[in-house]
Amino acid sequence: METTRKRQFKNELYDQFARLAKALGSGRRLELIDLLAQGDRTVEALAEETEQSVANTSQHLQVLRHARLVETTRAGNHIRYRLADGHVLRLWLAFRNVGEARLVEIGALVQTFLSDREGLQPVSNDELRRRINERSVVVLDVRPAVEYEAGHIHGARSIPITELRTRLKDLPKNRQIVAYCRGPYCVFADEAVAILRNKGYKAFRLEGGFPDWAIQGLPTSSSVQP
Repeated sequence: METTRKRQFKNELYDQFARLAKALGSGRRLELIDLLAQGDRTVEALAEETEQSVANTSQHLQVLRHARLVETTRAGNHIRYRLADGHVLRLWLAFRNVGEARLVEIGALVQTFLSDREGLQPVSNDELRRRINERSVVVLDVRPAVEYEAGHIHGARSIPITELRTRLKDLPKNRQIVAYCRGPYCVFADEAVAILRNKGYKAFRLEGGFPDWAIQGLPTSSSVQP
């Protein structure tokens, strides 16, 4: 390949990769990706969850779509967005891990806003899998029901955090309970463990969340019909 053509190839190649970096260059868009890692959603649902206007949310989603990070399907009058494939989820989790490793500000934010979780004794995926195999644990999904239906840890029970106080009788007190939610920055599981321990349950928080479990190829189930 001639030197000039080689340089043209390299420029155009890395410019294409840069499309991904530009699409990820917004905190709001990263939050949308994090939410879509739980399952597909409408623009309206994403706007409500992220406390943005529908118009702003739609603009961010279009940027992600042009970078081919998300795809859409139509459901009646609504457009539902989803992550394009497992590569996008892996990209987000890798991006998150690099941020945690290289940016001290992220650790400081977690320490400031999530300091109460230090005593919650997080359980790793490997440890949870061992306890599941031993049948010594109840796995509790405290995310919204729509996220549980889209995908959940196999065998997990669904009690959204908003319903937990009124459904404590559904959980046995003679077994350990491991609660999980969306990921390491989601506090639903933290709140669940605090509620359960206050009522005398032996409760723990999963270290990661459902996407972290699923990406390792660990057993999952879905209530959504294909």
